Amino acid sequence: MPALVPALVLLLATAAYGAAADADPGTGTPPLAKATFAGGCFWCLEPPLDAVEGVVSTTAGYTGGSVENPTYEQVSAGGTGHAEAVEVTYDPARVSYEQLLEVFWHNVDPTRADGQFCDRGRQYRSAIFWHDEEQRRLAEAAKRRLEETKPFAGAVVTGIEPAGRFWPAEEHHQDYARKNPIRYRLYRAGCGRDRRLGELWGEHAGH
Repeated sequence: MPALVPALVLLLATAAYGAAADADPGTGTPPLAKATFAGGCFWCLEPPLDAVEGVVSTTAGYTGGSVENPTYEQVSAGGTGHAEAVEVTYDPARVSYEQLLEVFWHNVDPTRADGQFCDRGRQYRSAIFWHDEEQRRLAEAAKRRLEETKPFAGAVVTGIEPAGRFWPAEEHHQDYARKNPIRYRLYRAGCGRDRRLGELWGEHAGH
């Protein structure tokens, strides 16, 4: 009988672990989700998304192109098809995808198809990259609402594209605003981002 004790302990421990692992799904709490947005320079899109309660993390990177593991130099040159983008990991129990869409819209110029603010080229396009059919539906519905209620004259040309492989950018591009606050503010002001956002969105402009 003593020889059976370790096996019995292992069996009981395994059962207890399995019960604990099954406990979270039983609460109905949804797992973390991902959203991906492109809005010009990724340095400027991370801070407003990081500030949203329920956002767990943001990652600056590249998506929507055809080159494997692209570099910043390749993407910024415009030959890879990628856009500078931000991948958001968020808790759907604390923030909805619709709320993230609202933050996105108020931090981009939806009237520009060839770049954002001072940055020109498809690599700086504004786009929503959907991860599933529900995100696609919500993104398209949000775009239709914006087209009906927009406070500016230009057409809404922001793209809605399926999410493909996301490549994280080089480490020095991650959390750039926090790591380099002075350079970030100088770039943002010099690019005219806040001025243009104010023209588009008024008091609802992102920052």
